[in-house]
Amino acid sequence: MRTDSSPGTLPAREHLPAGNAGTPVLDVVIPVYNEEKDLQPCVLRLREHLARTFPYAFRITIADNASTDSTPLVAARLEAEIPEVANFRLEQKGRGRALRTVWSASDAPILAYMDVDLSTDLNALLPLVAPLISGHSDLAIGSRLARSSRVVRGPKREFISRAYNMILRGSLQARFSDAQCGFKAIRRDVAQVLLPLVEDTGWFFDTEMLVLAERAGLRIHEVPVDWVDDPDSTVHIVKTATDDLKGVWRIGKALATGSLPLDRLTRPFGDDPRDREIQDVPKGLARQLVGFCVVGGLSTLFYLVLYSVFRQFSGSQIANALALLVSAIANTAANRRLTFGVRGRGGAVRHQAQGLVVFGIGLALTSGSLAALNAATGDPAHSTELAVLIAANLAATVLRFLLFRAWVFPDREESGRESTVVATHHPSSPTYSTTAPYAPLPQRPVPYQQPYQTTQVRAGEAADGSWRDATMRLQPVRPHDTDPGDPR
Repeated sequence: MRTDSSPGTLPAREHLPAGNAGTPVLDVVIPVYNEEKDLQPCVLRLREHLARTFPYAFRITIADNASTDSTPLVAARLEAEIPEVANFRLEQKGRGRALRTVWSASDAPILAYMDVDLSTDLNALLPLVAPLISGHSDLAIGSRLARSSRVVRGPKREFISRAYNMILRGSLQARFSDAQCGFKAIRRDVAQVLLPLVEDTGWFFDTEMLVLAERAGLRIHEVPVDWVDDPDSTVHIVKTATDDLKGVWRIGKALATGSLPLDRLTRPFGDDPRDREIQDVPKGLARQLVGFCVVGGLSTLFYLVLYSVFRQFSGSQIANALALLVSAIANTAANRRLTFGVRGRGGAVRHQAQGLVVFGIGLALTSGSLAALNAATGDPAHSTELAVLIAANLAATVLRFLLFRAWVFPDREESGRESTVVATHHPSSPTYSTTAPYAPLPQRPVPYQQPYQTTQVRAGEAADGSWRDATMRLQPVRPHDTDPGDPR
């Protein structure tokens, strides 16, 4: 699982302004492997649909990942004959590898992809990308499992698809309805930060990207689609399902251990009501209070159980100190993860050390209460000791929350917002920033300028060094990337 840091915090979503420019607004990628028969009809049909219905400039990019038939020749011919078509050749297989490479090199503000069989009705394409253009959403997916979707396919594929999504919901708490529909789109600024965290290079690429985006709080828009199963599909169902289950286990493990820097993906929504300042109430205080109270209640029960156990073979002061020490370590770890949302192992030792200082303050408060009780009554009952300790712990809890919030886990949001995502591309393409994230949308009548030529590249590299994003580094080719058993 990749744990490398992303380039920075995402800028606030904004509606892409209408206007004229030389860069296409939409780049539709079609990943192919040995599709010499279906490629040309797909591209011609898609190009005709976009020219007729899409109001802005567009590009269709053929991502040929290591085809061994005449697919490269067909792609080259289409690129030469149609100005809106570009061809991208990779020497390794894998749908995820193709999408990550082409999306990383593209200069279009909206990136999409669809399968070459065009099983999804193209009338859903404009509803798919419209929320991304308007700034409403970060990603968009087509859903074959929505109630209003109209789907024609066999019972075997229907069962596998629904079972897979049930697994995602049960194991990864995914809320999106269809992970594997080959009909998705993403904003380019989101892709720049999200794609370096996605490890899979095959069919699980979609699922991993969506799970990470959802866990990071990004907005995913779902579009019901009309979908007809392709009876000639070359997808190896058993192998794909096995690889997907391995991916689910890997992602679940990474999320459980907090090894992914998902907090870096949190987008500072421009006008989100949750970001509005409430007078005299610090931001996030209500949520943190609820989490702290839940953790505190469980910690108190844990402490009382430990105290009762330790009291069986030691004095009240020793039992209180041991119970406080163990429960304080557990309390700091739980509050770190659940209340204040700190993920990963970075700073964990320092947080525990600061938590022990807070523990010392609580120990002094509770020990002083016990000392005062013993001074008042020579041999207090066990129930009286517990009552005094509960009262002392309540006071210590309030103090602990204040110290946690102000000292141990201070609010990092303001410092995080200072970082921005800035991408520099080919001199003919615009520069993207938080103040002006995209150049004005080009209208389709503007003469199309071919941004790149057919080039052979290795997976994980841009086709031209001048395209390379100054804020992002694609993952290098690794020996285990080659997957000779990939059904594509």
